[in-house]
Amino acid sequence: MGTCVQIWWLDSELTCGQTRPLVFTQGHSVCNRSFFPCFDTPAVKSTYTASVRVPEGVTVLMSASRSSYSKPDRVFQFSMEYPVPSYLVALVAGELQHVDVGPRSRVWAEPCLLQVAVKKLGGSVERWLGVAEQLFGPYLWGRCDIVFLPPSFPIVAMENPCLTFIIASILESSEFLLIDVVHEIAHGWFGNTVTNASWEEMWLSEGLATYAQRRITTEAYGEAFTCLETAVRLDALHRQLRLLGDNSPVSRLQVKIQPGVNPSSLMNLFTYEKGFCFVAYLSQLCGDVRSFDCFLRDYISQFKFRSVVALDLLDFFLDYFPELGGRSVSQREGLEFERWLSGTGPPLFEPDLSAGGNLTQPVRELCDLWGGGSSPELTSLTPYNLNAWSSFQIVLFLDRMLDLSPLKTDVMSCLSSCYSPLFAGLNAEVQVRWLQMVVRNSFSPELPRVRAFLHKHTSRMYTVPLYDDLVAGVMKGVAVEIFNQTQRRLHPNLRRTLQQILFPTNHGAPSIPASAPSSSPTAFPQPVATATIALQDVNVSA
Repeated sequence: MGTCVQIWWLDSELTCGQTRPLVFTQGHSVCNRSFFPCFDTPAVKSTYTASVRVPEGVTVLMSASRSSYSKPDRVFQFSMEYPVPSYLVALVAGELQHVDVGPRSRVWAEPCLLQVAVKKLGGSVERWLGVAEQLFGPYLWGRCDIVFLPPSFPIVAMENPCLTFIIASILESSEFLLIDVVHEIAHGWFGNTVTNASWEEMWLSEGLATYAQRRITTEAYGEAFTCLETAVRLDALHRQLRLLGDNSPVSRLQVKIQPGVNPSSLMNLFTYEKGFCFVAYLSQLCGDVRSFDCFLRDYISQFKFRSVVALDLLDFFLDYFPELGGRSVSQREGLEFERWLSGTGPPLFEPDLSAGGNLTQPVRELCDLWGGGSSPELTSLTPYNLNAWSSFQIVLFLDRMLDLSPLKTDVMSCLSSCYSPLFAGLNAEVQVRWLQMVVRNSFSPELPRVRAFLHKHTSRMYTVPLYDDLVAGVMKGVAVEIFNQTQRRLHPNLRRTLQQILFPTNHGAPSIPASAPSSSPTAFPQPVATATIALQDVNVSA
């Protein structure tokens, strides 16, 4: 499979504080082979210990259940007393501080981020943990700490046990932060305690964790909130299907991984949302969500610290509910379990989201007003006060308007005059979608905002969608110009991705000197020397 990039060395310029360098690892799915010798299959679990020597002023954290620090030797000692697959071993080192936010949880971040992160999370982590324990049984990992990482962290979040990694960019978006943290907490049961034995069945971790996440948010915030969030994600799933086609092999829950394919490339909406729909279907078969909660609690107890395949889950399900086995629900026409697992296309069942109707109906009505081909009468917009809408409602509205783009120029102008000032003051999740509308509709009055956004935001989740749209339209020149102005602040991996978008057939594309990695997609970013702390001197033995 070739070398995997796992250890990211960040120059201080790429951190949030921009004063000291930082290093972090990201092991999912098979990247930890470049961190330490391991069996990088989720079928193998083990405990581990690690010793890390650091320069003065550096704090090291690992996804471990125990830790200690010897100040004279500048050595951190870690141990994980529970068996974990190798991809869940993680490390971060840098100028990190913490605040306790609960009896078993603390928030870690660079000093410039810490108070914002603590204010955003408050006492919620312990609340979410308590709800999850009521649903799925005891939290087995002891600590549930969270560390916020710079925008160059390559994914939004990672469920490393005892220490969840979260990208700092998401702090702008409180509702998305809530969902991401709750999802990673859910992995404490589904994925970390009971793990998919094969990368070909990642839905066993992600689909179950997504279902568990939504059970937690339903108990904590009500069914309407959860239905709205689910509607946003299922909309995205069907959008992806329209692009790929119903016969796309990546839409299977059981995906066949060909030799040389990195399993991480198969992490997609189907893994999460089609997997969620299958789990929701199993719950619906029971006829009682509380009974399914009990099943999941006993499933965790039965298989804890083990790795499983789909047959383990489904056999346990049919044994747990023998009356369902007697009705041959696994062979129900059109909804056969085997068809769920191996069939392509959309989910065979989707949960009833009508409980969120009071939140989604206004979005649907407003989209109908704007999607009629001409600008609506302003008086007809009066009932729809977006100032009172949640982020998820606005995101759902913008996603559906993106589906209708390009729009007539006068419609786009009217949209801008009605909503642009509001969107400018909202979080990045809203802003990036509005700016995609600007780009897809070639709406020149707001192009300066696209530039400003891409100069400010350097995380993958916000840059790649905008660059894709810029290049797909008539604004590739604008994209190249922005890239040339900002590339020094982009993580080497993201810089390489954007070069591939901008210069798909030009391997000699413009690039910054010296610190740029090789054009190989598996190359390591170059360590950056500094006069203050050389984090490449961190020594790890695991």
